[in-house]
Amino acid sequence: MTPMPILNDPFRAFMPYPPAHTPFAADGPLTGLSFGVKDLFDVAGYRTGCGSPVKLAEADIATRHAPPVQALLNAGARCVGKTHTEELAWSIFGANAHFGAPINPAAHDRLPGGSSSGSASAVAGGLCDFSLGTDTGGSVRAPASFCGVYGLRPTHAAISLTGCMPLAPSFDVCGFFARNAAVMCAIGDVLLLPDRAPARRLMIARDLFDRLQPLMRDALTPTLDHVCAAFNAAQEARLYRGPVGPISEAFRVLQAHEAWIAHGAWIERTQAPLGPAIASRFAYARTVTQEQADACALIRAEFAAQVEEAIADGGVFVLPTIHGPAPRLSEDATVLDAYRAEAMVFLQIAGLCGLPQITIPAGWVDGAPVGLSLMGAAGSDRALLALTRAIAEASAEEGDQAL
Repeated sequence: MTPMPILNDPFRAFMPYPPAHTPFAADGPLTGLSFGVKDLFDVAGYRTGCGSPVKLAEADIATRHAPPVQALLNAGARCVGKTHTEELAWSIFGANAHFGAPINPAAHDRLPGGSSSGSASAVAGGLCDFSLGTDTGGSVRAPASFCGVYGLRPTHAAISLTGCMPLAPSFDVCGFFARNAAVMCAIGDVLLLPDRAPARRLMIARDLFDRLQPLMRDALTPTLDHVCAAFNAAQEARLYRGPVGPISEAFRVLQAHEAWIAHGAWIERTQAPLGPAIASRFAYARTVTQEQADACALIRAEFAAQVEEAIADGGVFVLPTIHGPAPRLSEDATVLDAYRAEAMVFLQIAGLCGLPQITIPAGWVDGAPVGLSLMGAAGSDRALLALTRAIAEASAEEGDQAL
């Protein structure tokens, strides 16, 4: 069967590419559902622009689908187009300097989140039922929280990234968005292998909740109560046992080092005009040495071992997805830089440790949505999805509108 393309895109979520012929199975577990694909993944019949006009101009039309796209088509879902992404996928805000920012359907005066900006916007705006994104340092989880939808960052390497532009391969994952937990579970059944770890023991990340402003804590409390009710008991724990600064620096250095390996030669060869924020990040990335990266890899390994020890035997952390609602479109670079630095304290953990994390719509602050997350051991992806569905169903029975 052949899908119909998106003809009306009021949120500017999709790239304005001519529609391609992307046949899908007539019957399957995802029959009746439509999806968008972040413009990092190859979809046969489309160019892959990666948020860059130079990449787009250089790209040949893809002749085959990236494996997760093919799996979804085989399951009966119909692909309706490719969604906007931040330039080279390196930002959590979604304001592409060349193509603009998709509209955040949940809060029109705020950023949609990046780098999977169009994927989150398309789902939140009802343009498709679900979408594919990628997450390196928060690029599924941040826009999911900002736009008020569900978003999964799976266990590292759980879903193939063949046919997808890399940013920092030891952090990169293929994730997905949907408006309800049942669809999230259905997608997981198609894309994820069976779990190899349980999710049965809840820990509240007290150090991260303590970083929140009172309005944010209050907004998350009802959903946190639903999460706690899904377990027999909960204990409080800390994700950071020592100072946050060295961990954040390790993430920054390692991501930059890998990004330069992935794109540095192309940047120097093409002299591609980068947006100011992206240019600044790559200018820094150019300076990172192998010795710095090696030292930070040791910090990463020690931190990951501590977190993995804490979640051994079915541990699940509940934590704020991010420290606040999406920044407003009018914020200047200084405010955004400060926001990003604090956001990474929340977002960098799963990437450094290779762990699955699902973002749950959890409430509103100043007229904008905010999310709560569950993070489990590597290989507990389906268990986290099942927990999320149970929490959503219990919340719906009580008339809670957040989930």
